[in-house]
Amino acid sequence: MTERAEDSERQDVDGTGQAASVPDGPSSETLSAGLTHASDQIRNAALREKPQESPPEKQNDQPNIVATEEYSSFTIAQKRAIIVTGSFAAWFSPMSGSIYYPALNQIAADLHVTSAKVSITVTTYLIMQGLAPMMIAGFSDKAGRRPAYLICFTIYIIANLALALQDSYIALLLLRMLQSAGSSGTVALAQGLVGDCITSSERGQYVAWASAGTILGPTLSPILGGLLSQYCGWHWVRTSRQHSSPSVIAEKRPECLTRPTSRSPVIFWFLLILSVAFFIPIALFLPETCRKIVGDGSFPPPWTSANFTDSIRYRKRARNGIMIDEAKAAELQKNHKLSIPNPIGTLVVLADFESAILLITNGIGIACFYAISTGASQAFHNLYGFDDLYVSLMFLPIGAGSLISIFTTGKLVDWNYRRHAKRLNFPLTKNRQTDLSTFPIELARIQIALPLFITSAASIIGYGWMLTQPISLAGPIVLLLIFGYCQIGASQVLNILIIDIHPSAPATATAANNVLRCLIGAAATAAIIPMSEAVGNGWAYTILALFFIGSCAGPIASMRYGVEWRRAKKEKAERRRKAKEAKGLA
Repeated sequence: MTERAEDSERQDVDGTGQAASVPDGPSSETLSAGLTHASDQIRNAALREKPQESPPEKQNDQPNIVATEEYSSFTIAQKRAIIVTGSFAAWFSPMSGSIYYPALNQIAADLHVTSAKVSITVTTYLIMQGLAPMMIAGFSDKAGRRPAYLICFTIYIIANLALALQDSYIALLLLRMLQSAGSSGTVALAQGLVGDCITSSERGQYVAWASAGTILGPTLSPILGGLLSQYCGWHWVRTSRQHSSPSVIAEKRPECLTRPTSRSPVIFWFLLILSVAFFIPIALFLPETCRKIVGDGSFPPPWTSANFTDSIRYRKRARNGIMIDEAKAAELQKNHKLSIPNPIGTLVVLADFESAILLITNGIGIACFYAISTGASQAFHNLYGFDDLYVSLMFLPIGAGSLISIFTTGKLVDWNYRRHAKRLNFPLTKNRQTDLSTFPIELARIQIALPLFITSAASIIGYGWMLTQPISLAGPIVLLLIFGYCQIGASQVLNILIIDIHPSAPATATAANNVLRCLIGAAATAAIIPMSEAVGNGWAYTILALFFIGSCAGPIASMRYGVEWRRAKKEKAERRRKAKEAKGLA
């Protein structure tokens, strides 16, 4: 019988007893029954108010690892707009590098040089693409993202104008290096924007968008370059500086371009127009996000980092009663420093053992990508007789695989992070940074990346051997699709992990990534054609893939020992800080 039924029976008995009692006063039996009834009511009310007991929750061993303040004051829509803008800015670097891949044969013929010499322009571009971010990334972590963007695009626009006006191999070689120096810094800055605004638990999907420009640039740009090269030529006919007659030039050029004579590169005119059109809005409206300067984005930046709308935004916040913490603002102003760009910060990241082994693996993987891109023009031209346009279309499978990777890999990375966090009872709080000192972030990330690396290497081997005979195009197309998905996905995961390991300097960490990626990629670009001519496509790509597989030992070691390495680094840094403080007191 339930407690409610017992109460009802007691009330019935009590009511009957009271009805039978003498009206002059209660008897001792009636008083006893009333007291019993009252005590039962109190006990039952207490039972009804007491919540059901639940199993005790696991206690968090580190209650102070979640930040007390929100990580970013920007709204979700603002974060997405900022990161997409950075991604489009980062697109200029790989686009400029690969837009003339399909035109390599035509450039060699027009400049009367060999294909190997034209490939050197690709190699030097990649070398500068790796070295230039070393200078601009550390500068942006101290002076702000906006001044860094202004410097990058100014150099890039000047280089495009000069390239559009040049007409010699030496000028092409040197100006391409200047063009690379201007555009390549935007890749590190895009990842810096993510580190400024997004916490580790949400970083997967946002880094995917930030990487979209650098991922799609090498795959879609050759198609654009193929269209320009096929229908306009890599040169645009304008005013004459050559001794050829107009009639001879008219026979060599499409009818729409047969105007008075000298040649200036249409590809570089296109890049110049596009970069100027993008630079104007980014100079006017992109907000400063560097955390050392504006904190969570709610503090006014110095005049060197202010945009057109900052004054309006902060006046609106003041009208809404949102006041600025003056003490924190003064502290942030001390961090702002306009200095000559230097590579010290990037070299520090490269000297870190864990970072180095991860970056080498990522660099070799991207080197395979560059090798395939560079070798495709000659391979498909020789095997299938493709012209520039058809060669460029062979980059579509890589682009399709990369595009699928953008929308899936980031979600997988965030899902695996949440899975390990729940397993370890690690706090998950949106827009709050979490101390990852004891969290196996390497395990959570590399569990996604490692299978993609292995599959990517296998697809490279298969692709190389398919280029030994003119078989059906379905084979290379399928393998290029698989390679695009796996390689870009794995590279994206390691990009996220590098930012996780160096959260205070995301742009510098990404610059270090660019150094090894581009230097190793430059070596692969320079070597792939001679290797293919010496040992054949099959063995050339097999050798690259074997190097790639061997380098995966680095991520495996990081997955096993990463937490210990980070803990040792943190303890070492703490000892140095205490020693410095003690020396200052003395």
